[in-house]
Amino acid sequence: MTQNYLNSNMDELIDIIDEKGNYTGKTCLKSEAHKYGYFHPTVHVWLYTSDVKILLQKRSLTKKVFPGLWDISVAGHISAGENIIDAALREVKEEINFDIAPEHLFKIGTRKHQVNHPNGIIDNEFHHIFIAELTTPLNNLTLQETEVDEIQLFDLETIKKTKQLENVLLPKYHDYYCFVYDEIIKRIN
Repeated sequence: MTQNYLNSNMDELIDIIDEKGNYTGKTCLKSEAHKYGYFHPTVHVWLYTSDVKILLQKRSLTKKVFPGLWDISVAGHISAGENIIDAALREVKEEINFDIAPEHLFKIGTRKHQVNHPNGIIDNEFHHIFIAELTTPLNNLTLQETEVDEIQLFDLETIKKTKQLENVLLPKYHDYYCFVYDEIIKRIN
């Protein structure tokens, strides 16, 4: 009994959406969505600096997908009933302990994402994509150890060079990263 209680406590309740991204009014645990391939909403927050750097996080080695990969600054699931912007702000605070004012968070798009992982996880998600300026030094940030092993600033160009770098982002999503790059450049200029 205690074991089930602990496991369900670590699992998030999330909204189920349809293949077009519309909310269905149904919810499930994140583990169920990943087991059965239910579509669900997530957030991606890309943090950049005024000197044209991008913050990437090295995913914890305990993560079920892409452990140890240098990835998006911050990403996570939107809790059931949670506002998308609130989820983005919450995830940034949880993962790296950085506070962003809502007016400094810019939504640049939504992306449909579908992938079947070798470990059986079926990721059918709609990523709500945001950019924001990182306005504090890295040594002011605190990492959520269960999610993030390390953070580092890379030249922004790095996200366009994924086909040339090992263990930094995923080459198959090169077009997505180029879109993010272009949006950040527009914001900086």
